[in-house]
Amino acid sequence: MALGKLFKWLVGGAGTAQPEPTEAVDYKGFSIEAAPINEDGKYRTAGFISGELDGEIRRVQFIRADQNADLQAAIDHSLVKARQIIDEQGKNLLSKTHL
Repeated sequence: MALGKLFKWLVGGAGTAQPEPTEAVDYKGFSIEAAPINEDGKYRTAGFISGELDGEIRRVQFIRADQNADLQAAIDHSLVKARQIIDEQGKNLLSKTHL
């Protein structure tokens, strides 16, 4: 991705669409919503992980560099990545705003 496109993507410029979360999937006490981001016909791996931290429900967004040409493949990959994040970081991930 060119530097200009990266900057536009970071600030929500042209060629991007806000993620629309899928129905939540439960995994190890967390809730995962896949929300791939459409970028010029390709879908960037992204989504949300929710869970309880100190009695409060927290929702954290994750965005990865991986892209897929097919929306369903991007959804599936987003769910795999979310499970990986949960396995690696556990409850600590809920103290962040973005991953």
